[in-house]
Amino acid sequence: MSDRRSANVTGNATGRKPLNLSNAATQGGAAVRSAKLPAGLLCTDALPDDLIEVGYVGAAYGIRGWIKVQPHADDASALLHARRWWLLPAPPAGRLAAPASPSEAVSVKIAQSREHSGTVVAQATGVSERNVAEMLKGRRVWIRREDFPAPEENEFYWVDLIGCAVVNEQGEALGEVTGLIDNGAHQILEVAYQLPDGKAAERLIPFVDAYLRSVDISARRIVVDWGLDF
Repeated sequence: MSDRRSANVTGNATGRKPLNLSNAATQGGAAVRSAKLPAGLLCTDALPDDLIEVGYVGAAYGIRGWIKVQPHADDASALLHARRWWLLPAPPAGRLAAPASPSEAVSVKIAQSREHSGTVVAQATGVSERNVAEMLKGRRVWIRREDFPAPEENEFYWVDLIGCAVVNEQGEALGEVTGLIDNGAHQILEVAYQLPDGKAAERLIPFVDAYLRSVDISARRIVVDWGLDF
């Protein structure tokens, strides 16, 4: 059994890893957004309720309609595994959630994809010309949580840890996971709780073997060796 407990980053919607999008992601699509996309690419069904943002379209790639995607995570396995992507316009500044309406959403079936110099390049069915690929620049890439590859033993997706209750070995409630921080050496759980006077507070608990005792995703429960007064 592996001792590694890695919270693989897969997305950032609603309390997940904060976005640090380049200007290309937020402004690059503005110049082409006014161009009209082929009707066949537009999503006509309701958006799935388990969509997770995993990257953004940084540019067109080549002359045959391929797109280049900048993943939010170092591990692009979720992008490469999913065969359907939803490409949504970047929301206004300060708003992180996916839109509730599919009116501007593009849904594409991915014919082929591969890693390329820190990005993922992909060919979407129905996109065969560079000018159409350029219209997609700046859109954020969302995939369904059910399309993620299964994590390795003792590995967890960050999105699955959000909302989990955290307790210590004495059964004392420490709070609820609201986010995770990657400091380069390891991950840290951001655990929100309430002070006796009702004010909100936060605990930062390293997500490492020294403190971690168990993670039960189905029960939404994490047990750690951590005191109430830490």
